[in-house]
Amino acid sequence: MSRLITSTLRPLYKAAQVRELDRRTIAGGIDGFALMQRAASSAWHSFRSRWPQARSVTVLCGSGNNGGDGHVLAALAMQSGLKVQRIALKPLDELQDDAFRAAQLASQAGVSCEEWHPGVVLSGEVIVDALLGTGLSGAVTGRYQRAIELINAAPQPVLSIDIPSGLAADTGAVLGIAVEAACTVTFIGDKIGLHTGEAPAYTGEIDFRPLSVKAQAFFDIPPYAWRLDDALLSEAFTPRLRTSHKGRMGHVLVMGGAPGFGGAALLASQAAARLGAGKVSLATVAEHITASLVRCPEVMAHAVRGGAEASELPKQADAVVVGPGLGQAAWGQAILQSALHATVPLVVDADGLTLLARHWPDLRRDDWVLTPHPGEAARLLGCSVEDVQADRPAAAQALQRARGGVVILKGAGSLVAGPGGLMVCPYGNPGMASGGMGDALSGMLGALIAQRGDIETSAWLGTLVHALAADRAAAACGERGLLASDLASYARELINP
Repeated sequence: MSRLITSTLRPLYKAAQVRELDRRTIAGGIDGFALMQRAASSAWHSFRSRWPQARSVTVLCGSGNNGGDGHVLAALAMQSGLKVQRIALKPLDELQDDAFRAAQLASQAGVSCEEWHPGVVLSGEVIVDALLGTGLSGAVTGRYQRAIELINAAPQPVLSIDIPSGLAADTGAVLGIAVEAACTVTFIGDKIGLHTGEAPAYTGEIDFRPLSVKAQAFFDIPPYAWRLDDALLSEAFTPRLRTSHKGRMGHVLVMGGAPGFGGAALLASQAAARLGAGKVSLATVAEHITASLVRCPEVMAHAVRGGAEASELPKQADAVVVGPGLGQAAWGQAILQSALHATVPLVVDADGLTLLARHWPDLRRDDWVLTPHPGEAARLLGCSVEDVQADRPAAAQALQRARGGVVILKGAGSLVAGPGGLMVCPYGNPGMASGGMGDALSGMLGALIAQRGDIETSAWLGTLVHALAADRAAAACGERGLLASDLASYARELINP
């Protein structure tokens, strides 16, 4: 694991791992019901910090421990003077173990309870979702489905306990329907499914409460993944030596820009230059040379008619980016083939990935970074986009195992899978749903690899800088109309802390 994995990065777990952490904590001397009370108390504090003026609350409780958390929270709300509406999806006398004790506690605190029925009105100023926990595996149906539909139709904000009900804790996939929360308070170990897939549209703000459980003290339960954090930037981008010169700052070669597709290669080239590469070269068709000189004269643009003319250029570079605007015709195939013969690290993106899936289905390298979106990942894996999105972490890891190197599966909660583990990027915004964003990322990656040499750390940092730059650009002018070319200047600010 890279030295950049520090205490600033939050470990992420799968649901079964968190359940085992919970079990061991209880076995170590903490009563299970006491741990439930601790969780409910943390959720209540999260509630009060966000809605301090609320005078009423509706708590919907399921049948398991997640529902038990809800019952205890209802008691705490009553004790704090709020008007509490408690709705049970399962009759209280049918509950078991700690969930039954929790329901009794709420009743003893004076909280009335009504059983779920289709005509129920959710009357609280805030709704607490304590319906379904992390153990859900199949699609939500029946009364739980109808309860979630009612919650999502209500105008009140929602606090979800541990996970929005209906969201898969391991994948971020929606299991038929899921609660749309304003805030999710989660316990003991943060779950990877809260940070990727469809999760960003459902979790709202994520409030992690470890409940005094030191998950990383259990060395035989290593984190499934890690959550990238902007604190990495100050550690990674230290001031340059006063004796630095361009020859020591890396040389990036961008190969792409077939006829009519020059913009992608130009975006990648400029992003590489803004990320600090000492030299940036561009191999493209002759018709794009003038545009390159006008847009970014610092880029050394070479007109190449085919693979033979391009074959010598990678020998002069420290990293090659191939794919932006490459096209899928004969020119693009020849350029990709010349890049694949290079002995320097590669970043393969866009059309390069499509050609790789079509013509080099078994090729594997340890010195490349592949940057697919879900459609490109599906082609590389020989499956459907739906299969990829159903379990993004598994798809990223499967592709990395098959192809080697590092794989960045783009999308909400981008994933970086490499030999050192799985990273999740929690940054980025919907404004990135525009053309050229991936081209900018590939250029940034090429620049970092050329300067650092370490492709895995560069992949983490490039993904992080790219997303944070987009967030800064969106904060400045809004998400709609955000262009890939907007990112380079903000990325430059980020790497000069």
